[in-house]
Amino acid sequence: MRTMQVILHELAGLFIDDGSLAVALLVWCAIVGGAVVIAPRLPATVSGPALALGCVAILWANVGRAAKLRAAGR
Repeated sequence: MRTMQVILHELAGLFIDDGSLAVALLVWCAIVGGAVVIAPRLPATVSGPALALGCVAILWANVGRAAKLRAAGR
């Protein structure tokens, strides 16, 4: 049973390594999705890049924070 718990924990860690990253991405997707619903005339040439660039910015900030924490721990 312990082995199964370890396997499931590692599998979940593949997708949710950092909870704050997952939450930030979900919030950003909801914001952009809400903007598309509220402003249906918003072209995909605006909403698509906004979604992609926002996700990249969130990832960049998360990686930077993780690097600072790792450097401080050494």
